[in-house]
Amino acid sequence: MNEIEVSSNGIVSSKKGTNTRIPYEHQKNAMRCLDIMNENDSYSTLVVLPTGGGKTYTASMWLLKNALDKKKKVLWLAHRQMLLDQALESFQKYAYVEVMPHVSSFTYRIVSGAASHDRTIDIKPTDNFLVVGKDSIGRNLEKLDDWIKGEDEIFLIIDEAHHSTAKTYRKTIDYIKGKVKHVKLIGLTATPFRTADSEKGLLAKIYTDGIKNGIVQKGDIGITYEIDLKELINRQILSKPIFESCFTEESYGTSMGIYEWEHIQQLDIIPDDIAKQMAESAGRNKLIVETYKKNQNTYEQTIVFSVNITHAIVLSKLFNKAGIKADYIVSEIKDKVTGVTISREENEKKLEAYRAGKLQVLVNVNILTEGVDLPQTKTVFLARPTVSTILMTQMIGRALRGTAAGGTASAYIVSFIDNWDEHLAWINPESIFGFGESDFIDSKSEKEKKEVSMIAISKIEEFASILDETVDSSAIEKVSFEKRIPLGMYAFSYLEQNGMDHTYQVMVYDSTQAAYKELMDAIPQLFTQMEIVEEYPSNEIIDQMATMCEETIFSGEMIPTFDSRDIVNILKYYAVYESVPTFYSFEDIDRNKLDVKKIAQHIYDEDMGQRKKQEYINKLWDETDDNILKLFFGRKLYFTKQLDLELYKISDPEWEESEKNIKLGMKSLEDLPLYEIKKNDPKYEKELRDNAFEKAKDDDGNYVCTICQRKSLNRIVFQVDHIIPMNKGGKSVSGNLQILCRKCNGEKGDQI
Repeated sequence: MNEIEVSSNGIVSSKKGTNTRIPYEHQKNAMRCLDIMNENDSYSTLVVLPTGGGKTYTASMWLLKNALDKKKKVLWLAHRQMLLDQALESFQKYAYVEVMPHVSSFTYRIVSGAASHDRTIDIKPTDNFLVVGKDSIGRNLEKLDDWIKGEDEIFLIIDEAHHSTAKTYRKTIDYIKGKVKHVKLIGLTATPFRTADSEKGLLAKIYTDGIKNGIVQKGDIGITYEIDLKELINRQILSKPIFESCFTEESYGTSMGIYEWEHIQQLDIIPDDIAKQMAESAGRNKLIVETYKKNQNTYEQTIVFSVNITHAIVLSKLFNKAGIKADYIVSEIKDKVTGVTISREENEKKLEAYRAGKLQVLVNVNILTEGVDLPQTKTVFLARPTVSTILMTQMIGRALRGTAAGGTASAYIVSFIDNWDEHLAWINPESIFGFGESDFIDSKSEKEKKEVSMIAISKIEEFASILDETVDSSAIEKVSFEKRIPLGMYAFSYLEQNGMDHTYQVMVYDSTQAAYKELMDAIPQLFTQMEIVEEYPSNEIIDQMATMCEETIFSGEMIPTFDSRDIVNILKYYAVYESVPTFYSFEDIDRNKLDVKKIAQHIYDEDMGQRKKQEYINKLWDETDDNILKLFFGRKLYFTKQLDLELYKISDPEWEESEKNIKLGMKSLEDLPLYEIKKNDPKYEKELRDNAFEKAKDDDGNYVCTICQRKSLNRIVFQVDHIIPMNKGGKSVSGNLQILCRKCNGEKGDQI
């Protein structure tokens, strides 16, 4: 039989000579602490190094010496193909004789659902190092039996360990612990505490052993070594990240169907037609170039991540036309659209020109995300959005090399943000460093700016809809502006079944705060009562649960309102981790700086004419402390539109919608079903529901199903039902409403 070489399995031989990469002090300290922990026969612990801290390098160096060199088997688990490839690459790269003096080689196998990797059925007892996708092994745990048979000790490594509270990880950990006497579990993470208190409890159950004052002990969450981002910045190993947002005037995705939406969400691939629009947008491209030109003394050498090869070529030409020395690099593979092919040698010449300072800007698609050393890069321009946490980490990582590592003291991360019709979960680069954390924020003012920036991104669609005359935005326009500033957000990330790591920020307003609090309290019981135990319930089940939550909890008038898709994502998060997302308050924001109503009142009281008014607006926009107004609104047009609305309300207190030239027929609310009442009078609909539930309470505060007498303290398992159906003359009035559990309500519906 003919055979071919594959990279999915093989033998790594130890290299002679000396490893030229010298560990930083924090990496040496982490390895020394692992040495102390390793004196125990078994343990479960975390190693916490922030983004850019070199956790894969640290772990691979230590495991080569302390596990593989001692002929101990290593199982490395991660949730993405890219993470698996990076781990294997690190072990291959640093397998020197000086760290592996007792063995000349080790066998490896990389296993996942990717075509370039092996399958679980290929695992052999002779494999020393297994690099495995968590879902591949989670569905086939028995395929490990022969591999671990007879082993007294095994090293189990979980990359991105803040995700290890997911059910598949926990199941895998328990399975191996049930088969092997001594399991040495090491979790690697940059953000272990980007979690709710309930999830911290789960992490503490998994990682039980930590080191304090050089002594191994059990505690809250077991951490062998930890260093924070601020410390690495102070040591000048990492640059201080400075985030900036530039809001374009472009809108995309208006005609996208569900297939295109899922294509982006699941694969992080922008459809060709939309990518073409973005690449050819003269206004968007002009903004990118002018943003750099205006601040080139600050940004210095910059890498631009573009949408596609066409975009890279266009931007490179525009930069050069503006007097900025720029070039682009693309993959060696011929681009099917442009026909462009650039050889590895040509790319290397351009990289050398950039390293030598002959180029100020280097434009690329994804080719500079990893593996290329460009320490002098001070700025990255994110001219393409991504839903991938890993890709975002790689892109911003190009500028994070500190002065001690041959880089720069500060790094600018500049995002170009478009209007998207669909609610896509684009990654906010700031979220890479952890929600609610302030490791690199030196002042309250900077924290405020960060929070305002997060809110601003979430408000783009609202501002754009108010400017769009085809969209009815009258309801939101009537709400006072301060009520439209979020109180905080639920921020979380979860793993999709395909391994994609999605990050979400759910903004919470005064109007929705109580409902979200009730939702978080109700979710655990909802999953229990619906007997949902799988990590990835079907979309149909999740949608059904989301509808139940909306019907029961999100009733009454809510402006700004909630987004149904936010509820879906919160439910998906709980299904994976069995905990609810944590809430981050925006209490540090000085809302007076954003009080458009107060600004409008001042203009009105001063009776400013048009010229004086415009001068005042320009002064506010250009001279506001910390540019909070500019940061929040992004576009001056958004700010002036909001200001005009508030002025209109002040000058015309009786402001109402314009009259319609049609007289509509009338119908009593009691003749409408509850969902129709909600559209017309949400307060009354909520009152009817609340009354029905109140009547159904027993002395212990339980709600009771009228038919089967099922009891629960949780509303979510019940539905409000008409005693006499509406199609038999029943009315939507308090006396004709009852509470039924969903099973009884369904059976009653079938009978009718």
